Amino acid sequence: MIEMDERALDVLLAEDPGGPVVMLNLLRFRPDGGRESYQRYTEALGQEIHARYGLRVEYLGDGGRALVAEDGQAWDAVLLVRYPSRQAFADMARDPDYRAVAHLRSEALVESVLQPTVPLQGGVA
Repeated sequence: MIEMDERALDVLLAEDPGGPVVMLNLLRFRPDGGRESYQRYTEALGQEIHARYGLRVEYLGDGGRALVAEDGQAWDAVLLVRYPSRQAFADMARDPDYRAVAHLRSEALVESVLQPTVPLQGGVA
């Protein structure tokens, strides 16, 4: 699955523990220009949407060969994006300006994971 639906956003909000959320994005690009299409998507988002919803890219990296994973689980890119709240993420996903460019993301990917994360209490074990 590449795109979110309204039910997924409703679940995201219903399970909201409060506070910021960091969205883990695992991306597998289409071999025929997917990486370039994803770049067009990020450029189309622009600073206005970033500022409007308070999102901040924490990390963007190319994926390497997976050292521990099932076959087919290596990803082309990993992206961590912080939002001030789950509500801010949901509002962005529902914004007509965002929806106007979201097709570029879908066109860029053959597979993705989009998973909300929150900090562990007490830090790393």
